Amino acid sequence: MVSRKIKKILVPLDDSKHSMDGLHKAIEIAKPFGARITGLCVIPSTPPIPLIGSQPSFKSYMTDGAAKTMAEAKKVASRNDIEFHGKLVYGDASLEIANFANAKKYDLVVIGSRGRSGLKELFLGSVANATVHRSQVPVLVIK
Repeated sequence: MVSRKIKKILVPLDDSKHSMDGLHKAIEIAKPFGARITGLCVIPSTPPIPLIGSQPSFKSYMTDGAAKTMAEAKKVASRNDIEFHGKLVYGDASLEIANFANAKKYDLVVIGSRGRSGLKELFLGSVANATVHRSQVPVLVIK
């Protein structure tokens, strides 16, 4: 078995409990390696439902939310003595996550998946699923 040192971990964050679960798992993984974590918030370029005149307020609302999420993630990482950097990008979440991880040569992506009930438990969240398929970097999905 090949042993691999993990130096850089990417954690997509979206202000959900599941993304914070991903951050906690990434911290657990990072500690023994002294790895650094980058939190990545992806803001959609357009609202999910187009509304006339809502574009600037949607973008500022999402940007403000991302800033709060990053600040909380930085506190959590700091309390655990882990170096944390936040990054904000605009676009399609799974595409931006995979492109960022691939281009910046991350060692691991740790992403939260939405918990579901019943038959839907068999499926990953759509962003996590698409990221797994698009990424050239190993992806750990936290359920």
